[in-house]
Amino acid sequence: MTTAVDVHGLAKRFGELVAVRDVSLTIQAGELFGVLGPNGAGKSTTIRMLCGIIEPSAGGGTVLGHDILRDSEAIKRGIGYMTQAFSLYADLSVMENLRFWAGVHGLAFTRSDGGRIAEQLDRFQLGERRDQVAGTLSGGWRQRLALACATIHRPRLLVLDEPTAGVDPVSRREFWQLIGGEVRAGTAVLCSTHYMDEAERFDRLAFIFQGRLLGTGSPAELAANAGLHVAEGEVDDPAALASRLASDARVVEAAVHGRTLRVVARDAAAIPAGLAAVRTTIEDAFVALTR
Repeated sequence: MTTAVDVHGLAKRFGELVAVRDVSLTIQAGELFGVLGPNGAGKSTTIRMLCGIIEPSAGGGTVLGHDILRDSEAIKRGIGYMTQAFSLYADLSVMENLRFWAGVHGLAFTRSDGGRIAEQLDRFQLGERRDQVAGTLSGGWRQRLALACATIHRPRLLVLDEPTAGVDPVSRREFWQLIGGEVRAGTAVLCSTHYMDEAERFDRLAFIFQGRLLGTGSPAELAANAGLHVAEGEVDDPAALASRLASDARVVEAAVHGRTLRVVARDAAAIPAGLAAVRTTIEDAFVALTR
């Protein structure tokens, strides 16, 4: 199976609130796919529909070949799911948590810790912490344990819902290295995040804002398709110039960083003289789309 996710027209309504509307996604095996958007944009609701946790109000499709409306239990068994909050048993040890999740997925284990559990302990460098109570682990090590439990049954689709929220920069970097190993092994990885600096890591992205899908593509494609002109440089009074630019409808954003002014515009003619052109970022593209 090369297509892990193929859904179309997904929508979710909670009473009068429409949390997600008309979202269509396709994710291939061995692809790192990101869902990018601010808090409250509908990312988690979309992911929960794909995981079979909540039923869509409209739309349909398949995840791992299973219909999301009829086969939610099969989808749950086939995916690995890691939430933003630490969802393991804090009063159990690292080893006990791994044994529990191995049992949930019907994997055999021995008292000598052989087999898949031993592989996970080694792969995530948890061997020396096997007897440590999970609740006493630091944020980075909790993240490793959660990922080890989520992948213990070798899922074909790994779903990560805001996995790096509240984690220090070094642990975030190490986490993405571990995720890279999953992708190279052929696992499809779907990850939601509101960290714009993580966007460049994904093979493809979907921008979601106020429940709507604003665009899909590679980071380079989304940046190029935004049609923006970006420039920056030092000016004598950046705050005053930024204030004047704010009234120009062609200017998306004029940001001041010390003596440096950075301008994002839809028209090159709106860029003040003296600023040098720089690369359009994913954050530039997202801000432009949402405004």
